[in-house]
Amino acid sequence: MFLWGTATAAYQIEGAADEDGRGPSIWDTFSHEPGRTRDGHTGDVACDHYHRWPEDVALMSELGVGAYRFSIAWPRVQPSGAGPANPKGLDFYERLVDALLAAGITPVPTLFHWDLPQAAQDRGGWLNRDTAHRFADYAALVAGRLADRVPMWITLNEPFVHMAYGHALGLHAPGQALLLDALPVAHHQLLAHGLATAALRAAGAGQVLLTNNCTPVWAASDAAEDVAAAEAYDILHNRLFNDPVLTGAYPDLSAYGAKELGFVRDGDLAVIAAPLDGLGVNYYNPTRIAAPAGPGLPFTDAGVTGHPTTAFGWPVVPDGLRELLTGLHARYGDALPPVYVTENGCSQPDVPGPDGTVDDQDRIAYLDQHIAAVHAARREGVDVRGYFVWSLLDNFEWAEGYHQRFGLVHVDFATGRRTPKASYHWLRAHLATP
Repeated sequence: MFLWGTATAAYQIEGAADEDGRGPSIWDTFSHEPGRTRDGHTGDVACDHYHRWPEDVALMSELGVGAYRFSIAWPRVQPSGAGPANPKGLDFYERLVDALLAAGITPVPTLFHWDLPQAAQDRGGWLNRDTAHRFADYAALVAGRLADRVPMWITLNEPFVHMAYGHALGLHAPGQALLLDALPVAHHQLLAHGLATAALRAAGAGQVLLTNNCTPVWAASDAAEDVAAAEAYDILHNRLFNDPVLTGAYPDLSAYGAKELGFVRDGDLAVIAAPLDGLGVNYYNPTRIAAPAGPGLPFTDAGVTGHPTTAFGWPVVPDGLRELLTGLHARYGDALPPVYVTENGCSQPDVPGPDGTVDDQDRIAYLDQHIAAVHAARREGVDVRGYFVWSLLDNFEWAEGYHQRFGLVHVDFATGRRTPKASYHWLRAHLATP
């Protein structure tokens, strides 16, 4: 059975930042620092999903999706990132899971979607190997409450983006600009995935997945230096996070001066490479790479041109999703588990009309074309078993604050009012069609 769903993330929608024992996350800290987010926006209230979740479950039920991918906020469950669980935090997610099941919607929780407890960051965050072990403890606490009802789990969301934007470039929380010194963050996240996978299975959890952000990488030309640069970027963005999990080995990182990975200990790769029940793939656009223009990284982002763009400025290349999926299948062969497209969507201006409706025809075209790309990949032999639209709701879009709208449902952030867009109604009709 093909799984149709929609997706959100805790810090982007929940709000209730200091309610019921929730501790601060690195995104609470980061978003309150001047200049970190556009117009100083924070997730303090966001979509107020913490209080309005019954309304959001009803929207999904009416939409007709079979699954809901959401994230569990580590600081809501374990405010200090260690020690006992906060019962009220677990109670919230238990209520949500039970309501989803009652509505016939499969809950698919992600345990980490970038909101590390600030207390864990104060102890070194993902640069500290111990964080991987604390993550496994947290996974065990959540599974201890929910494993009997949740059939599918995702450990981490987009560890590449969290490493690159949060630790190498300083554009996301925790705001570190370490460049290549951020590489230990990659390994410690992957180790956390492996340890959490074992903890989930020990608690009787169902299927376990990892979600990676992946991109087809295009060389800017056939010149040898551009091809080499594209290969180097592919290693950093895609293979650094897929190879250890699927093959049990890191790719060659010598292009980054990392011939020896001193942060990898004996036995780590065996933990990381525990068999997956599925690989989550998030796709937004391809990346076009040229040779470096000067010293520093071994590549330059040359930009993808000749395609329409979203409100975010991202190129819209639906066939890139087919290319990505078939490329993963060609690279990993039998080592590739079933694939789920766990995020795909676009930001559009989405201004309500005089009658209050939102006629987002560009999003309808985007979804239609990308769903067609998934079907094309399936016809080419890729075992794709699900597709999740990003996102159910307009929400807090990280450093962009409330300026980028990805939702099937329009949110008035002043009032919290939800208004299904034309794309919501289109998808409902699509899912209802035999």
